[in-house]
Amino acid sequence: MKKINILCSAADAASQNIKEHLLQNAYWEKIGQTPDNWKELISVYDNPEMRILEIEGHHIYEDGIDEKMKICGYDTDLIVVASKHKSSDGRSVLTAHFTGNPNTADFGGRPKELSVAAPHMLRLILRNMKKLSEDEHYEVNMESTHHGPTDLKTPMVYAEIGSSEDQWNDRNAGDIASKAILEAIRDFTSRENLSKYIPVAVGFGGGHYASRQTELILDAEVTFGHNFPDYQLSFVDKDMIVQAFEKSDADFAYFDRKSMSAKERERLSVLINELKLILLRESDIREIEKIPWYLFMNIKNRCNGLCPDGKFRVTEAFMSQIEKPKLNVSEIDEGIVQYSINEELFQETVKASRRLTEKVLARCAPIYMERNNGTLSNTILGIGNDTKSAMQNVTNECIKILKEHYEIKYIPDDNILCIISEKFDPKAAKELGIPPGPMLGELAKGNPVVLEGKTITPEMVHKKKIKRIQLSD
Repeated sequence: MKKINILCSAADAASQNIKEHLLQNAYWEKIGQTPDNWKELISVYDNPEMRILEIEGHHIYEDGIDEKMKICGYDTDLIVVASKHKSSDGRSVLTAHFTGNPNTADFGGRPKELSVAAPHMLRLILRNMKKLSEDEHYEVNMESTHHGPTDLKTPMVYAEIGSSEDQWNDRNAGDIASKAILEAIRDFTSRENLSKYIPVAVGFGGGHYASRQTELILDAEVTFGHNFPDYQLSFVDKDMIVQAFEKSDADFAYFDRKSMSAKERERLSVLINELKLILLRESDIREIEKIPWYLFMNIKNRCNGLCPDGKFRVTEAFMSQIEKPKLNVSEIDEGIVQYSINEELFQETVKASRRLTEKVLARCAPIYMERNNGTLSNTILGIGNDTKSAMQNVTNECIKILKEHYEIKYIPDDNILCIISEKFDPKAAKELGIPPGPMLGELAKGNPVVLEGKTITPEMVHKKKIKRIQLSD
């Protein structure tokens, strides 16, 4: 029977620490005899959900270990490796990562080869580590892809304690790591058939501890497969990207833009574009937690057609639309419509106050967009007739904003809105003899001044400007 296998090593102090706590924190039966054709296998522990397999040597050199497991009767669909993380900085960390060699194979595995990742299990383990270590002094991080083994057909994820002997032998850390693994396996086996899909990213950029990617795993509705840190990016070519996507079963790419050089960012963008893969920003990823992945991509594609490389924002108004009873998946997917607010009216409102305009959009528009140059789009998206009403509400709120900043007149017979503004006219001030300097400044601010005993009022040096906007019927 296939079960999730937890691989431990007698040569690894942290692995032994985690193994001892695994045995304490769950019910196990020890298998009495190990197979003769796997001499390095020391012991096997079994329960209805999983197995512990303990080997003598270090697992990073165990290419093909999934095939050994299968031959010996311990076939599995997923391997979790309990391991140590070693670093000279001595920091206290709990980590998870995938194995692979973007370049040479200095510590196990084969050059230019990646293992098969288990992104959803990694997410569960890291989230459990974070939850269980709240009162401890341990950081929780996803590490970037490194070391072996790589020659595997079965998904594998490492769960580790770091970074020196003090942490490897810390019983609290062993307890946390073991519980994180156990809870993740139970959660994984019970949730795997649920309909909610968590999308998978391949990461590019950042340090060995992929801090931005970790934050997204812990806080957003996303997980990561393979991740290439800054110091490995020069080895990442088109073939490596294809391999990372295939072995992560990934949906899109993510760049830690702030850490990457502009040159590498541009090079990798070109490769990803040539491969017709999706590249999402952090702001895009943050929107995924509001809506299902399939719907996110539908909206993303629609928005790209309207505002190429722009951003979109899903609001509570859209959430209330999709949460309506009797509205099924296909109706939501096919029912997305778009409406445009009068362009002149909208741009005048943004000019008067972008901050208030964004507040109106966030409150009234189901989905609104920002172009890649940072300007707001006058097109909104939503579902069905409710979106037409939302467009009218945004229009009405724009007029309210304009009323706060200008004199407004409406000509109902022609359906024309007049925006009347006053602008300081330096030429008129000069004709009245106002010299350059403080007096000119006061008049520009709207304050009267006295020149040679004569009061000059702001009205005398301001001209009215009337902008007529033809509103649609």
